[in-house]
Amino acid sequence: MIRQGNRGCSCVLVLALAPLAALAAAVVAASFLFPSRHPSPAHPATHGPVVQATPHDETRVGKAGLSGLRWVSYHGVELPASPQAGPRHTAHGLASGYADTSLGALLAAVDIAVRANPQWGPHVFGPTIRAQLTGPDAAALLAGCQSAYDQAARTAHIADGGPLGNAYVLEEAFRWVSYTPSAATVDVVSAGPGAQGVTARAVTRIQVTWDGMDWKVVAPLNGDWANAASVLTSLAGYTVFPGQE
Repeated sequence: MIRQGNRGCSCVLVLALAPLAALAAAVVAASFLFPSRHPSPAHPATHGPVVQATPHDETRVGKAGLSGLRWVSYHGVELPASPQAGPRHTAHGLASGYADTSLGALLAAVDIAVRANPQWGPHVFGPTIRAQLTGPDAAALLAGCQSAYDQAARTAHIADGGPLGNAYVLEEAFRWVSYTPSAATVDVVSAGPGAQGVTARAVTRIQVTWDGMDWKVVAPLNGDWANAASVLTSLAGYTVFPGQE
């Protein structure tokens, strides 16, 4: 998480680690590394109605379907990728092109949400939010990210829209809330260094929709990822990504 003056983009996944990770001195005033001004909810918030997936829904990818994943470092964040499920296009720090499968939905949720963050600069969060986020709060997310980035970049004397720095976080686990070939909701667990060497974890609820060509992420309520995130104390009930055990 990152703390910043404009609450519209207190970001996602990685960001929600703030209260635990106490990374409060980083140069990022936008989402990842600073404690939020508002306490995290006890459970991830939902944005709009979701259909609960049944325990025996075999269309949802589980541990067996993750065997082909590889890990890619993105400014210090470890992100999963698949030759079959995507992303197929990764030029200029962006990521798109996902299979219309549960694994494609999962990877899109992680990749797009991480990039919809001021940390990487407007050359990343701008096109990501404009092209890959949907819903009534996408404009608020974009405005919040821009405001947070401008403030942090001025403080850090970063010019030309460059990234604010690295964030050392990995996407550790997930849990399906619902899945259909046209829409899905998944809780994604991020982990990072906490106080006294203890791993800090946060879970973010992410909704995605299939637009006929690719998956898009539904922007969080009020354009604020803090409304979809909470601190996590146990991985019970979550599927851990291969290589993160």
